[in-house]
Amino acid sequence: MASQTKDYYAVLGVPASASQDEIKKQYRKLAKRNHPDTNQSDPKAAERFKEISEAYTVLGDADKRKQYDEMRRLGAFGGFADAAHSARGGARSRPGPGPGPTPGGSSYRFEDFDVGGFGGLGDLFSSMFGGNGERATRTGGPERGQTVETTLEIPFRTAALGGKVPIELEVNEPCPTCHGTGGAPGATFKTCPECSGRGTVSFGQGGFAVNRPCPMCLGRGQVPSQTCPTCNGVGEVRNRKKILITVPPGADNGTKIRLRGQGGAGTQGAAPGDLVITFQVTPDRFYKRDGLDVIATVPLNIAQATLGSKISVRTLDGKKVAIRIPPGTPAGKRFRVPGQGIAKDNAKGDLIVEVTINVPEKLTEAQERMMKEFAESGGLKY
Repeated sequence: MASQTKDYYAVLGVPASASQDEIKKQYRKLAKRNHPDTNQSDPKAAERFKEISEAYTVLGDADKRKQYDEMRRLGAFGGFADAAHSARGGARSRPGPGPGPTPGGSSYRFEDFDVGGFGGLGDLFSSMFGGNGERATRTGGPERGQTVETTLEIPFRTAALGGKVPIELEVNEPCPTCHGTGGAPGATFKTCPECSGRGTVSFGQGGFAVNRPCPMCLGRGQVPSQTCPTCNGVGEVRNRKKILITVPPGADNGTKIRLRGQGGAGTQGAAPGDLVITFQVTPDRFYKRDGLDVIATVPLNIAQATLGSKISVRTLDGKKVAIRIPPGTPAGKRFRVPGQGIAKDNAKGDLIVEVTINVPEKLTEAQERMMKEFAESGGLKY
């Protein structure tokens, strides 16, 4: 869930002390600037607008904001990763482009924090953000890797016909030196003195009893005699990863694909998570899409439109089809070429050729004289 790691104040660009009026004013400013209708040439505008709206849904509501501020104060938004790295003396990895696993290999969720007598904080945030309300408890054992979500821009024709597009991501992978244990080669392990091997610690805060992963052992329950020099004891390293993505024919804006096992690394030998890719289709200078139909705009001159003509139009796959233009064809007239559109799910659209008429900006004296004679002979005013 995207809201698990976002700082909504940072999304809106306001301080935590901002008034409700200031938040509302800033939201309106950002929403107007990033609205998809006014940024049709920017495929990322819709995602930014969605993120801004999500932040305002919480901060714009006084009650939800109060709950969010309490969670933020208790450190449920990435504070553990910072504290763990500080305890280990290591530097926190710099996040790569797009969503990904929490630096340091942690994948802690709101559901990981229990509030004594009031149910899980996951339940609280499920009511705020529309989650399913399921509770999860970190035990310090192996955990499946985090699902990584990212957006990929693809050309119009690749989306229509299908194809392969390379993508480069930054992901967490098991440390090649310690193989995920966090210990230096040859190090011995003992029960963590901070959590007594449980992998979690508790602390009281204003009547709340909050459980969170142990900052000393990073939730493993054991600590090495010497930390790994490569990953500073985290067990994972940040690497860039190149993947060749197969785009299915007929993909459109918002189409998602899931690549099993291509996401964040699992802990202690657990399976890696998945990679979820959302496609954003870049516009084409010649074609537009209408469902499975493809619309191509073709200009005609006055003579072609008036007297009739025969033109050649290129299809999506590069072939040429001949279209006969009857005499007296008006601008906006459409001609349909069956079966030359987008194929998807055993269905295939058509190619629709829409004509426009180009009017010359300048005429020679002879052309102007003949045009006047044509108009006068037909009783046309000019």
